Amino acid sequence: MNARSSLAALAPRPPQPAIEAGSLLLRPLTPADVPALARHVGDVRVAQGTRSIPHPLPEGAAEAFVAAALAPGRDEDVWAIDGTPGGSDPLVGVVSLKALDRKQSQIGYWVAPAFWHTGIASAAVRALLDANPHANCTVFAEVFQDNPVSARILTNAGFEYIGDAEAWSVARAGAVPTWTYLRKMA
Repeated sequence: MNARSSLAALAPRPPQPAIEAGSLLLRPLTPADVPALARHVGDVRVAQGTRSIPHPLPEGAAEAFVAAALAPGRDEDVWAIDGTPGGSDPLVGVVSLKALDRKQSQIGYWVAPAFWHTGIASAAVRALLDANPHANCTVFAEVFQDNPVSARILTNAGFEYIGDAEAWSVARAGAVPTWTYLRKMA
């Protein structure tokens, strides 16, 4: 990391906007989300679908995640996928944008298993891309190759497949083959 990027990493990020998405609301996480967050990411199926969530979930990990998501110097904006506008739970998943350089970000998301196959992830991804809060020119994504549903969510949202790679999964304690995607923003 050079001095310029070090200073940029310490610069306060602008506040995250809330984003309406029909029967969902994408909103910044709050400390009130910790119990539901811990319950959902404590599920091995969620943890194994991500790079960074350990399983079993260590004590205090959900609190630390929320604190990092709210930190002024964060490099990733994290939104709770809130289902209350549609009569559902206040935290059904998470969607995030990790700031890269040159007006690029990487999107990530997960939805609690009780809400799989309901269109929630698709709606959240589309809403975040439509809002484009980082004013990106390009958004990248990756999914584990054993998760074709997540790959369909990306292609249905306008992402193009650009290649295979692999990523370390903390919960799986190993490298996992991935598909990498790119979406050029209008």
